[in-house]
This record gives sequence, C-alpha cells and structure tokens, in this order.
Amino acid sequence: VEHRDSGGGHAVVGPGEVSLMTAGHGICHSEHSTPATSTLHGVQLWIALPDVDRETARGFHHGAARTVELGGARVTVFMGDLAGESADAPAFSPLLGAEILLDEGVTLDLGIDESFEHGVLVDSGIVPVDGIPLAAHELGYVAAGPSRLSLANLDDGPARLVLLGGTPFTEEIAMWWNFVGRDHDDITAMREQWATRSDRFG
Repeated sequence: VEHRDSGGGHAVVGPGEVSLMTAGHGICHSEHSTPATSTLHGVQLWIALPDVDRETARGFHHGAARTVELGGARVTVFMGDLAGESADAPAFSPLLGAEILLDEGVTLDLGIDESFEHGVLVDSGIVPVDGIPLAAHELGYVAAGPSRLSLANLDDGPARLVLLGGTPFTEEIAMWWNFVGRDHDDITAMREQWATRSDRFG
C-alpha cells in the first residue's frame, strides 16, 4: 500500500511492516494498492488520543516490526513491548500490538502487562482464550488483571492472530466518518471545516 498524507508522510508499506499516522489536530491522507499488488491482507487500527494529546501535530511513522521466535511460535511486535521485543512506533498511551503465528499443536505462554486489557483477534485457525475457542474473524476480550496469557493452536495447520492491549481508555469519545472528537459539537465543527477546505487538515 502506498501512503501519502498532508504532513509530508510518504511510504510504500509492505508485508511485515507497520505504518502509524497520527492525525492530531487534523490530517488528510490517501492509501492505494501498488500496481504490483494482487492481494491486500492486513489490519487497520484506530487509536483514540488522550485528551491532553489530541491537538498534537500530525505525524507519520513507517518501519519494520520486531520479530522473535519462541519454539513453534513467531511473535512480531509492531506496538509496545512483548516477549522481550520493543517496537519503534510511537504511542501517546501505553499500548501493545503483535502478530502471533502458532504452528499446529503449539501452546504459547506469554507474560503480559496486568494493567492492560487485551483483545485477541484470530485471523486463521482456532485459538482458545480463557477456555473459549475463537475461530477466524472472531475477537476475544481479556479484562485487566492477569499477568500471563496462554494461547494454543487447536487447528490442523498454522494459526495467526493479532494480540492487542492497552490501559483501559476511560475518556468518552464521539466518532462520525473519519472524525473523532469528544462530543457532537466537536464533530459538527470538524465536518464544517472539512467541507470548507479548512487548513486544519492540510
């Protein structure tokens, strides 16, 4: 995917890479598959900025994620810290993001931050979370508290999942289209600024 944004960010993002765009006060961007691309397969995540940071300057990060092999498991950390690896991507609140590949029959026991709540998004295979099997395209939730997480592949073949985490986000937000604010008035103002081609978005 080729990314361009009004903050000057430009990159061609390939397999195993991460791009992180910070909208902050405002940004506009485009994403296009390249002519050589026949299949797009990835995860796009939206992260709400804490109120103290939501007017920050727009920004863009692109780079390779960090990978560690753990006996039948491959953990690729693209945000935060996990299994002894630390991602380069910047964050405005404590976060975790990792792709985990599990060989057939493998169980992986991970130390996790007990102050985080976690989500397990299964891409392929069958992976139980807290004893509940999750199939492809299902998301399991783990509340804050545990310091360890066990993930097992129950399928005939490899399994792939995305492990997400972070401290519980207690601030109220409002979303409409690509706008994220704190209330209806925020959204109304941003919508009007977009329609009148305000410099806010570059």
